[in-house]
Amino acid sequence: MGESSSIFERIEKKYLLDETQLRQFEKIMGPYMELDEYGKYTVLSMYYDTPEHILVRRSVQQPKPPYKEKLRLRSYGVPSDDTTCFVELKKKYDGIVYKRRAAMPLRDARRYLAGTWKPEKETQILKEISYFLSFYKGIRPYVVVAYDRRAFSSKFGQPVRLTIDERIRVRDTDLELAHGDGGTPLLPPGHYIMEIKIEGAMPLWMSRALSELKIYPHSFSKVGTFYTVSNTAEEGWKLYV
Repeated sequence: MGESSSIFERIEKKYLLDETQLRQFEKIMGPYMELDEYGKYTVLSMYYDTPEHILVRRSVQQPKPPYKEKLRLRSYGVPSDDTTCFVELKKKYDGIVYKRRAAMPLRDARRYLAGTWKPEKETQILKEISYFLSFYKGIRPYVVVAYDRRAFSSKFGQPVRLTIDERIRVRDTDLELAHGDGGTPLLPPGHYIMEIKIEGAMPLWMSRALSELKIYPHSFSKVGTFYTVSNTAEEGWKLYV
């Protein structure tokens, strides 16, 4: 489920849409985009951070830092111990996203990230992740983020990937992916996060549609929003809607 490659390098732009904007955009993109092979599914991600929350604090820093990184354990659907999950190291520099991911059963991923187990064969990607784990002392599970996603790919021409996330929910207790996809809603009903992932220039039809519907790039971090809300009196959605 989801993207199966181990290495990604691309531009990713996020947009915050209301119900009307989403429906209008879907009509325009119909001739150009189609649901990919996975269609609609639920994504669960456990994000890791230090006791001082170094990684999330950096992600919400103003002005925005040119370099950010994060570590997460991702599953597609609620996993069991035998389910293949993905340990992902994601870095962003100067607007370009670089992602490394390693697949392994949940039981092994849990032990690997806790520092109590290592794979027999350490690939270059695992070496990068292991270095990250050793560099950030005391890194541990911070929050679980879940959402329902629809994924689209271009029908022809330039390869473009587009995802629409809804019912984003977060929890900082019961930090175990196998325990379900529940959590506190981060956005009000009728609001969505759309992400466009491209390796080059945006297709002309897409650029025109976004402009026509007044849909503008919107910096949105699910974990960063949760952290900000947890440390202020704000409700999560009021930060963005």
